[in-house]
Amino acid sequence: MAEIQVREKSKRPHISRPIFERTFNINSEQAIRVMRNSYNRLMVSLYAIDVILRIIGREETVDEIESIVGQMITECAEQLQQEKLRLEKLKADNGITETPTYTHPREFVAKIASPQIAQFVELIRLLDQLMIVMDTLWLCQIISNKHCIDARYQWQQRLQRLANKIVTMERHAHQAAYEQGHGEEVRLARLDSGLQVEPETVTEVGAFVDEVDTSKKTDSAVSN
Repeated sequence: MAEIQVREKSKRPHISRPIFERTFNINSEQAIRVMRNSYNRLMVSLYAIDVILRIIGREETVDEIESIVGQMITECAEQLQQEKLRLEKLKADNGITETPTYTHPREFVAKIASPQIAQFVELIRLLDQLMIVMDTLWLCQIISNKHCIDARYQWQQRLQRLANKIVTMERHAHQAAYEQGHGEEVRLARLDSGLQVEPETVTEVGAFVDEVDTSKKTDSAVSN
């Protein structure tokens, strides 16, 4: 009898949720990496948080988390915008009007399932715009190769750390649900929603290691 009840629960229909599909191009390697490494798991984590908190009767917490996430993304966007404006002024002061093209831009189709996902997608696009201005200044020899490499790394990591914080929120919500005795409900709900039974482990992404090492070798070769 118990097995039959579990099967019946696992056959609950999937929830039909509204989404936007937005297609756009990203030029810089740094923005491509953030989109590739962080977008999918961020979307999954935000959805999972919503599912889990509603199961344990904490619907009011969903709004609180959405507010926190929105504020974190907004603060990061403001910092990106300030740096972009600073570099654009440096570009204008040096009379630079050119904009580089990129050898391997990527087209992405983003499924916008929440306002926070929309915010993060716009954050990635803003990062791309910043990288284009920075690459322009580097190609025109206004900023050094080392400075450009370091700045690329720091801005990419800033966005990926933000995504990691949100994934960590999912893990905490998941753990709290199990501690409150909702483990089986959460497991079935995650299965019904197409999520992993256990949330993904957060790890630091070291996607820039090869580029940093390569740049150091290049600097060394030039100095020699």
